[in-house]
Amino acid sequence: MKLFGSYTSPYVRHCRIVLLETGVDCEFVETDMKGAAKLSATQRVPFFEDGEISLTDSSSIVRYLREKSNQGFLIAPKEYDLYCMVNTILDTTINLFLLDKTGQDAGNNSYLRKQRSRIKSSLTQLEQADLSANLIGNDLLLRLVCFLAWTQFRDLLDLRDYPKLTRLLKQASSYDNFTSTHPA
Repeated sequence: MKLFGSYTSPYVRHCRIVLLETGVDCEFVETDMKGAAKLSATQRVPFFEDGEISLTDSSSIVRYLREKSNQGFLIAPKEYDLYCMVNTILDTTINLFLLDKTGQDAGNNSYLRKQRSRIKSSLTQLEQADLSANLIGNDLLLRLVCFLAWTQFRDLLDLRDYPKLTRLLKQASSYDNFTSTHPA
């Protein structure tokens, strides 16, 4: 079994945490965007191989690992919907981050303003959600804290307007599997 990815990717971090939680033996193969472009149809990380099984999305990888370990993956529709919301704002934030790295001026672009608005409205919705469950084995919360930690690592979002999310991120900092996968 092989997981391909970068240490800084929040998607890969979630997969690495699930590997630690499940105890599944898997080789981690560090791969950058250039390597992913050559090895994965989606041209992004993570991607995963287990014999004849090839997976190209972190959600399918997490589900596969949970099921391989006889654990559940996001059964409740509302929980799954919030998970999808986190994926949406994570994709959006990464795209804006990568555009910014290329020097693109997004200030007058109405589409990119909409993307920034999407991030803010989704964070507001997540701030209002009941996120009081245990972090361990909870893929919604794990995905969320991987996203939040990545935004802090990259200095992308000010979380002062989101005290519940800030507390959740602080709570995650006491979880060994979360801290041991920090990209720094």
